[in-house]
Amino acid sequence: MADPIKENSDVVMKTMDNNDNDNDNDNDNDNDDDDNDNYSNSNGEADVEALLKKCNAKNETKNKSKNKSNNILNTPGKGWSNGDMRPEMFPLTRNGKLQLYSGTRRWIGLNKGWSRVGGDDEGGGKVSNQYSHRTTTSSKMGSLLSTSASTISTTSTTMMFNEEALAVRSLIAQLCEQYYKFGWATGTGGGVSIRVGGPSENRPWRVFVAPSGIQKEDMIGDDVFELDMDRNVVHAPKTNGLKQSACTPLWYCVYKHRPLAMSVIHTHSMNAQLATMLDPTEEATTLKLTHLEMLKGVGGHAFDDILEIPIIDNRPSEDLLAAQLEIALEKYPNVNCVLVRRHGLYVWGDSWEQAKTQAESFDYLFESAIAMKKLGIDPSAIPPRGTYRTDYNEYHNASNNRKKKGVESTTIVEKSNNKKREDPTCEAGQPKAKRSKTDDQSSGSGWNGACDIDNAEDMKSNNTPILPRDGYKHLLLDIEGCTTAISFVKDVLFPYVVENVDEYIQTNMTSEEKSTLLESLQNDLNPEQLNNFYKNNVDDDDKNSPSFLIKYMVKNDLKVASLKSFQGKMWKAGYENGTLQGQVYDDFVPMLDWMSSNGVKIYIYSSGSVQAQKLLFGHSSKGDLTKYFTNHFDISTSGNKKQKESYIKICQELSIAPSELVFCSDSEAELIAANEAGVGKVVMTIRAGNAPLSSSSKQTHPQIFSLLQLCGGGN
Repeated sequence: MADPIKENSDVVMKTMDNNDNDNDNDNDNDNDDDDNDNYSNSNGEADVEALLKKCNAKNETKNKSKNKSNNILNTPGKGWSNGDMRPEMFPLTRNGKLQLYSGTRRWIGLNKGWSRVGGDDEGGGKVSNQYSHRTTTSSKMGSLLSTSASTISTTSTTMMFNEEALAVRSLIAQLCEQYYKFGWATGTGGGVSIRVGGPSENRPWRVFVAPSGIQKEDMIGDDVFELDMDRNVVHAPKTNGLKQSACTPLWYCVYKHRPLAMSVIHTHSMNAQLATMLDPTEEATTLKLTHLEMLKGVGGHAFDDILEIPIIDNRPSEDLLAAQLEIALEKYPNVNCVLVRRHGLYVWGDSWEQAKTQAESFDYLFESAIAMKKLGIDPSAIPPRGTYRTDYNEYHNASNNRKKKGVESTTIVEKSNNKKREDPTCEAGQPKAKRSKTDDQSSGSGWNGACDIDNAEDMKSNNTPILPRDGYKHLLLDIEGCTTAISFVKDVLFPYVVENVDEYIQTNMTSEEKSTLLESLQNDLNPEQLNNFYKNNVDDDDKNSPSFLIKYMVKNDLKVASLKSFQGKMWKAGYENGTLQGQVYDDFVPMLDWMSSNGVKIYIYSSGSVQAQKLLFGHSSKGDLTKYFTNHFDISTSGNKKQKESYIKICQELSIAPSELVFCSDSEAELIAANEAGVGKVVMTIRAGNAPLSSSSKQTHPQIFSLLQLCGGGN
């Protein structure tokens, strides 16, 4: 029979050992044999006495350990943490700062991150995917990409999704606090949405949205809504009484039209609001910016690109903006934000990092535009000087590099024949100027007028003509895609004709004039075009209506003389009553000024009638420009623009040889025809919205992005 005292003593000793290990963590290495002594069954009282002595010994050891801990607490530099806390917990110390900024990210990361270069460089030319070391290390979250019932348990999946949701909610609160500090989310305004999941991860989308009517600097993750893509609430905020942000319909509008968008930000930035009012009429539908370094930060744009940001009008409530936003998203597929007049900004990105980066870049650009406007500088205009200068030294007054009397010039070596020659622009002991101008002034001065002593061959090999430096004194220009955006003709002039043709004919033409117009239109169509029109578009009652035929011809962009003549008459009425105003590119007037001041004659050749040309330039947004043009040509005066005979005819009328003429157009067929006619130089103009160039055109024709690239070498 077992001895009850022996059993009880064993239990007591084991309990004491467990308590010592759990509570004191004193790392005692007591021998199991000491804790399980063999007590004699014949002498129970002796066993009890031995047990008590053992207990007393344990207590003494425990008290000594506690005293040691108290001494540590009173030791300078140790404190309550016993020196075990990580240094970054104390960021005011040097070691804390080193630890914090060397390896600890401040933003709450997600399992799926973003990098401008597409991932982390793993060496050997290999770049990791979007689940990079950088991202997973900062977020402390495992990838959910492989999450499925076949790989991990339902419990594990739920835990991972819950961890992700917690991170997203907390991140939105962190971002909102930061935007409040920026001044973008004052007075409960603004908000952030982030979505995760989707088909690429074999799970439903989850959209997290900030709530409405809450102080953004005091927001917490428990305030955030979690929705599905149908805007059903999956998990409501833990905070009671909250409503979804009024921006929610607009965030979903962006997600619908930008499938790659993973985050949308709405700000009430003062810069964004004022940027919508740079046009004093407040009728502008876009804000245009160019030649600003931070254009690189908004995605898909370079320093010298023209960024066009759509502007929509504000409404009494946020949800009423959805229809306008949807139109803007469809019309401007390459832009990453939309401005709301007198309100703020909506901006998005393929990740929350990209959305944040672009929001900051856009705000910088808006602030720059406002400051430039105060200085009298148009932020949408290409700089007239300073950006593409080649007379670098003269412009920057680099006279120190000029040879002085009595000082020997530096000897340099010609690359072409290895012969030594004297560099007249460099003093002895002075470094050669990066771009130095020759003393020969025969080529003239001014923009693009300098001859660099070290790249003369490069200048000669340039296929783009420089007027008048290269001897050309006659410049023939197309209108659409050259002086004026194609969209102006397609979206303004043509629709004006279609929408007003019935009223115009009814009001301004007699029955005889209507019959004459219809006959002229029919005669200008070939039989196949006319048969297709009557077969597919017109009922018997409309066959004698010129307005029906005009709408068909405009819709199909048929360039015939009778239609162009009639359009010119309609446009004349529109320009004269102020309904229409001609649009020209911002580089057009500076180019006209240069050419006219340097003896270059300018002509216009367009499929639009001469009358329509004069109306456009006579009632332009830059004023009356007709004084700059020596002559105008159209298809009725000179013929089809795609036939070489037309250019020969124009040159005969101007009494010049075709080789003396420079012609600019956005149409490859027109350039080919002009080249076949022997025109001296044909130049392709590249503007936003023009048709893409073919590979043969890129190799055959010089291309310019601004008409100012033609200017140089003046008198």
